[in-house]
Amino acid sequence: MEVLKETVDYGVIGLLLVLSVWCVAVAVERWLFYRRVDLSQFPNRQVFEIALTKRLVIIGTVAANAPYIGLLGTVLGIMLTFYTMGTSGTMAVNTIMIGLSLALKATAVGLLVAIPCVVMNNVLRRRVAELLTLHKVRYGS
Repeated sequence: MEVLKETVDYGVIGLLLVLSVWCVAVAVERWLFYRRVDLSQFPNRQVFEIALTKRLVIIGTVAANAPYIGLLGTVLGIMLTFYTMGTSGTMAVNTIMIGLSLALKATAVGLLVAIPCVVMNNVLRRRVAELLTLHKVRYGS
């Protein structure tokens, strides 16, 4: 069961932290691209939209799935707590509460990753809509 504890502590939470860094990197890259984009480079709206939305699916996917990854960590942590209680034969309240609170940290981290990802995704998609409108106004396509 020690492997399960390490999986929750380092695997699930580590995965969530890596995903959050990846999303921030994508968001920064996209924002810098939007700041320097030249509307005249794109012959039509479809090509422009493809260029603007490149890699945004990464942020949306992490935003949608980070809470579930955190929930998986919580379920694994609760399973570990119950297993430890069953094998030790003790029903000490403090042991149960410590185990459950540590299990819930995975859900908290999942939410802490998902919420900023949703915000980043919304901000970037709003900027895409603005740039597409600007392209339409200037070039009519």
